[in-house]
Amino acid sequence: MLSRGAASGRALRGAARAGGQPPVRGLRASPRARSAMPSWVIDRYGRNDVLRFTRDMVFPIIHFPNEVIIKVHAASLNPIDLSMRSGYGATALNMKRDPLKLKSADTEFPLTLGRDVSGVVMECGLSVSYFKPGDEVWAAIPPWKQGTLSEFVVASGNEVSFKPKCLSHTEAASLPYVGLTAWSAVNQVGGLNQSNCSGKRVLILGASGGVGTFAVQLVKAWGAHVTAVCSHDASTLMKKLGADDVIDYKSGNLEEQLKTLPLFDFILDNVGGSTEKWALDLLKKWSGATYVTLVTPFLINMDKLGVADGMLQTGVTVGSKTVKHLFRGVHYRWAFFVPSGPSLDEIAELVDSGKTFYETMETKFRNSIYVNQIAVTKATVKQASSAQRP
Repeated sequence: MLSRGAASGRALRGAARAGGQPPVRGLRASPRARSAMPSWVIDRYGRNDVLRFTRDMVFPIIHFPNEVIIKVHAASLNPIDLSMRSGYGATALNMKRDPLKLKSADTEFPLTLGRDVSGVVMECGLSVSYFKPGDEVWAAIPPWKQGTLSEFVVASGNEVSFKPKCLSHTEAASLPYVGLTAWSAVNQVGGLNQSNCSGKRVLILGASGGVGTFAVQLVKAWGAHVTAVCSHDASTLMKKLGADDVIDYKSGNLEEQLKTLPLFDFILDNVGGSTEKWALDLLKKWSGATYVTLVTPFLINMDKLGVADGMLQTGVTVGSKTVKHLFRGVHYRWAFFVPSGPSLDEIAELVDSGKTFYETMETKFRNSIYVNQIAVTKATVKQASSAQRP
């Protein structure tokens, strides 16, 4: 739950955007009692054929006073959803869903996928004072909760933000998950922000995906010099987004190409694999330079080794790498998606101020699955193209 000060601040911002007074929360009930809703679910892990449409998914209810129920107007899928469909991260996510093993059901199924949502608040918990029924909002729902490919979804109030005014629900639903993942890596883990980013040299590996395109625009809006690594067919897009240098990883040895450039202050790695072996050599030594990767073995370790051994292995891996690179004069970090309404507030301000992220939307529409709530209720899904695990 947000602190009283944070809640008040968000309430005032919401009221200002709505052109009225801060909302006063009273007890509200759903307009009509419901027990089921349409939803896309899976009943087991597997390939695409496990996806099933039902009109009998249990209607979400508010369990905690800081929760809200959102009527979904638009939703989208990310590579993480496709990986979850196959069972990726099931061990860790099930532990998060029921850490004390108190639930009577031994299974997470039926499970609804989908992380991104843009819609309208239908009902609020008793302690929610910064939203009210009828507010247009957007959010990225954590992967351990039921997802957004339903008519309604429940979320914690501190995971939700007011939707940017300049975006439709369809446009807004493409941004929260990739935006928050990039924000977590760049700002919360990498330490970059509007006041300290100007003039810094930033390298983004895997710049043409959803997270990469958002990160390019974010650090460029903060005044960084951006080098983007992508394939040749995305070079025009990268220039359009503001990248100062664009490197085609297919045109030759990528490591050698990057070594011809001045050293970097910050590297965001969306690729992983062999790039980690040489990328940190491109950082400025003993200057606070940081390498952040979004490709980590955390969930895979827990799937393979179990909770205890997986966490131990993960701790040893990240700890040893952090210390090794610290002695070499650079910082090594892992980053993950972090649900955050306050961070979405800041992203919404950037979008509404004209520092737009439309190319991120176009990239995501091209590389992932997009779902509109009208399509969900009619049991149809439009698949743009396949996506790979992040």
